[in-house]
Amino acid sequence: MQNFLIGLGIGVVLAIVLVVTMSVKRHKEILVATKENERLKRMITDRMDLEGDGIAKLKDLTEELKKQNENLRISLNTYSQKPGRKEVARLHVYQLAVDRLTINSPGFGAAWQAALKESEDEFQKTYIGVQPFIKRLIPIRTDASVFPNMLDTDDKN
Repeated sequence: MQNFLIGLGIGVVLAIVLVVTMSVKRHKEILVATKENERLKRMITDRMDLEGDGIAKLKDLTEELKKQNENLRISLNTYSQKPGRKEVARLHVYQLAVDRLTINSPGFGAAWQAALKESEDEFQKTYIGVQPFIKRLIPIRTDASVFPNMLDTDDKN
């Protein structure tokens, strides 16, 4: 029986040593897992903060771009309604032609074409430099303003 008790004691001691060793190992594994878990949580938190800041910046940028887009759309609509330089130049040419037509001709067709061509040539000269630069800055005195004076002189004769 003594051998049995010695064997049982050795077995119990070995079992206790084995349980303590396994418990220590398990505790170390739990600590490592906890540290790893904390590290991963910190990484995720940091990443979420960075992505949150990035998303906030992107939202701000998107709002700013939407405002700029709307402003540009309004500006484009405004500019599309304003006459361009070519249209204004064309209107000047037509005005000169109409003024000459009312003075020079009783008939309309051929006289209109001649007056229009003459006015276009004159207007082109202002950009070529044949006529003075000041003529572009100061409105042109048309022949129509002379027309009442011609009527006055015709009435006197």
